[in-house]
This record gives sequence, structure tokens and C-alpha cells, in this order.
Amino acid sequence: MEKNIETFLGCDNDFDESRIVIFGAPFDSTTSYRPGTRSAPRTMRAESFGLETYSPYQGLDLEDAKIFDSGDLELCFGKAELALSDIEARTEEILNAGKLPLMIGGEHLVTLGAVRAAAKRYPDLHIIHFDAHADLRDEYLGAELSHAAVIRRVWDILGDGRIFQFGIRSGDRAELEWGGSHVETNLFGFRGLEETIEAIAGKPVYFTLDLDVLDPSVFPGTGTPEAGGVTFCELLDAVLKVAKLNIVGMDINELSPMLDASGASTAAALKIMRELMLAVYHNKFTTGK
Repeated sequence: MEKNIETFLGCDNDFDESRIVIFGAPFDSTTSYRPGTRSAPRTMRAESFGLETYSPYQGLDLEDAKIFDSGDLELCFGKAELALSDIEARTEEILNAGKLPLMIGGEHLVTLGAVRAAAKRYPDLHIIHFDAHADLRDEYLGAELSHAAVIRRVWDILGDGRIFQFGIRSGDRAELEWGGSHVETNLFGFRGLEETIEAIAGKPVYFTLDLDVLDPSVFPGTGTPEAGGVTFCELLDAVLKVAKLNIVGMDINELSPMLDASGASTAAALKIMRELMLAVYHNKFTTGK
């Protein structure tokens, strides 16, 4: 792969030497309320230069990490399956090169393409899912490929006992009742996260972070805001705990920059992304785990 012309802050290493590979999935064609997440990868990359590479939370620096930014995919907006196929192919290419993919969405449906590739490589794949929404509908307005159904489609691949949700505070009765028999859903926050981490330690884990898990007072720039979310510090603490697992793929999604003209939502997303990259890189590639 060739280096992207404009890279995420500090992520301008060559592909061959890098351990983590970033790519953007600018897709929001199934958004059910307010669109705009297709702008997130480009905006996050440009605005990342408002950050420092150094994290005072962890005492780590992106300048010491080998991370490659491959830029954004050019995705078909009219057919979700075509977009998912392109995402799956890029994720598979990264995994086959022995590297860890980090995808920037886009709406949450993009996770399905990445999980398809990860599940082929890691048959015992487990999912950690942070979100305001359960995303367990079998369909939404007749569409089985929807950001409101993405975790249900992931379940179609993985089955029972391998999906763990946290921060959930929205869902219709049928999907939450269905989820009670098929996935582990932890409502309103991160209670039970440490027990889950202990239970799946050593297993391959795909981590999907829907940023609307944050309260809208912290993160208004999202298509479907839900009151009652977690604080930035609560999310950061949870992300750093998850990063100690055997992460084999990850994504950050559902920032819609145009819905927060202040830029505060983008700034929050960027800081979480920096801390996630640093924590996973340190735990996976510098400590022998």
C-alpha cells in the first residue's frame, strides 16, 4: 500500500514497518435519522493535527508507534453490499499482511464488512461493542443491512455467547428481548466489563466503538443522540481496559462532524482514537502479549 497524502497525526509510517493500519469507511447510506457520518474519516484526519502525539493519560507517544494510514475507501453509496464487500477486502488485505486494522466510520453498518474478514481469519472471534443502541433488529424498514441491524448480522456469523454489549440504553422491545437470549447486553454503562475481560482473556477480540455511547452533552455530533450516556472519562477508562485484550481488529464510528459546528465532538472522537491506538499498540506489540 502507498502512504496516504494526508495522514492521521503521527501515523505516517510505511506500510511494511507498521503494526496497525488505519483506513476510512465513509459510508452512511442506511442512516436512520440524521446523515453525515461519511464525512467523519476525512474530518478526523484533518482535525487530528489539533492534538499532540503524546498522551499524558498513558505516558505514550504516537511518534514511538508504527502506524500506517492508508486513507479512505471509495465506497458505493447506493448498494450497501458493495460497500461491505470493499471493506471486507481491505480488512482481509491488512490481516493477511499480519497487521491490525483500525477502521474509521462512517455509520455502524461498516463494522459488518470488517467482522466478516476477521471472523474468517479468527474462527473463535469475540466482539466487544460499546454503543447507545443495541443494533439487534432483524431488519429496519425492510432492510436487513442497516446500522440498526449490524450487530444482529454479526451474530449471524458468530452465534451465541461471543458478543458483549455495553452502554446500551435504546432498543425496541423485540430486539432487546431477543438479545437477552443470544448476546450479553449490559445496560446504561460499563458494569460487568472487568468480568467480561477476564472471561475472554486470550481470545481474539474485535472491538467496535459507536461514539454515541457518550452522552450528547459530551458528544452531540452524532446522527442518533441518546440522553443518559457515559462521560468522556468513563469511556476512556473502559477503552483502556479493553485494549488489554487480544485485539485483532477495531473501529470507531458514528461521528457526524457537521452536526456539531463547535468541533467538540470531533475533538472527543480524536482523543479517544489516539488513546485506543496507543493502548492497543503498547499492550499488543511492545509487552509481548
